[in-house]
Amino acid sequence: MLPYRIFLAFAAPAFAWRLVRERGAAAERLGGHGPAGGARGPVIWLHAASNGELASARALIGAILDRLPGARMVVTCNTLTGRDFARGWGLDRVAVRLAPLDYHATLRRFIAAWQPDALILVESELWPNRLAEMAARGRPVLVLGARMSERSFARWARLPGLVRPMMGRISYLSAQDAGARARFVALGLDEAKAGPVVDLKSAARPAAAPDPDARAALAPHFPRAETLLAASTHEGEDREVLTGFAKAHAARPELRLILAPRHPRRAPEIAAQIARLRLPFATRSRGEAPGHDTAVYLADTMGEMALWYDLAGITFVGGSLVDRGGHTPYEPAGHGSAILHGPHVANFAGVYAALDADGAARPVAGADDIARALDQIDENAQAAMAARATRIIAAQQQAGAGLDPLLAALGRLIGEPGLTATKGTDHG
Repeated sequence: MLPYRIFLAFAAPAFAWRLVRERGAAAERLGGHGPAGGARGPVIWLHAASNGELASARALIGAILDRLPGARMVVTCNTLTGRDFARGWGLDRVAVRLAPLDYHATLRRFIAAWQPDALILVESELWPNRLAEMAARGRPVLVLGARMSERSFARWARLPGLVRPMMGRISYLSAQDAGARARFVALGLDEAKAGPVVDLKSAARPAAAPDPDARAALAPHFPRAETLLAASTHEGEDREVLTGFAKAHAARPELRLILAPRHPRRAPEIAAQIARLRLPFATRSRGEAPGHDTAVYLADTMGEMALWYDLAGITFVGGSLVDRGGHTPYEPAGHGSAILHGPHVANFAGVYAALDADGAARPVAGADDIARALDQIDENAQAAMAARATRIIAAQQQAGAGLDPLLAALGRLIGEPGLTATKGTDHG
């Protein structure tokens, strides 16, 4: 743990500056803002990085609340946007906070306030001191939907003095694929604590419905068969998408692009790229309405992805032309949108492989492939791809183990057998 303590010491000024920038967030980062009080029941602490990880855990959170009517949850995340996203669910018995910094003092303050009976870490959120503080109190730590790429494995393997104690403090781990499970075991996880492979995202709830008024206002400007959505793009992807779209648009001026960056703060640099390509555009955050000649709509807002998916006949899934592991195919498929993706899809490797094999998704390597796809995938092809994707994803969800093994493990570890009993209430 010495290297990690040294890291935290050097990182302290950066964390302090972050507290200054995040006005009103310091108390939460330092472990404050505990519960308001009330009846004592099981308290589950669930931590996820940001929007994507929170979305993958949404069905799990609903199932815990459903099966344990007396339970409360405190959900923490690393970002302000993630906090706003989870608060937007409006769930009773769920408090949402920014995660306490991974220092012993802040964690002790947080744990003393909330008294969590268990900690659930989602995907790859492994924080050494959080594990240590919970384990020191004899409270279980579960890692669900756990991700471990080959590259991450190589990094962790170089720090055995840090990683082996961490693995020893994990009470239960369910990886999202067999390769990740094997890598966790190789790093020192007791194989008896490695549960079945369950991809949390495969248990996601049905696709959210868009705001009907917003859809009615925008639909005339975005004919679905002629509209491409670039969803959750990262730096390095926008140029490829825009270049490919511009090439296709020159031949088919009726084409439209909705570009929704993963981080809306990047909107000014993206707007500059659009302007350089001389494509007429409007920016959502500025309240600019698209006109009859608007080729690109810069959708630089949060919380409207369901609207963009619903308007687009084709979706390019971001985080896949650059090495970010790729974002979810479940949401575009849920809205009946044909799927394009780049080569970097490790976060959803199994489902993308199945989609590609059946022609339900199409891999692209850059601008030329995107332009070619827009030329070739007409309205009928879009519908056929979407139908195949719906079938494949439904089959994968039915074949998967679902949430029951995860809920049963949590129930066993905190002495709550009610978690194994299925109920029907929806916490939507």
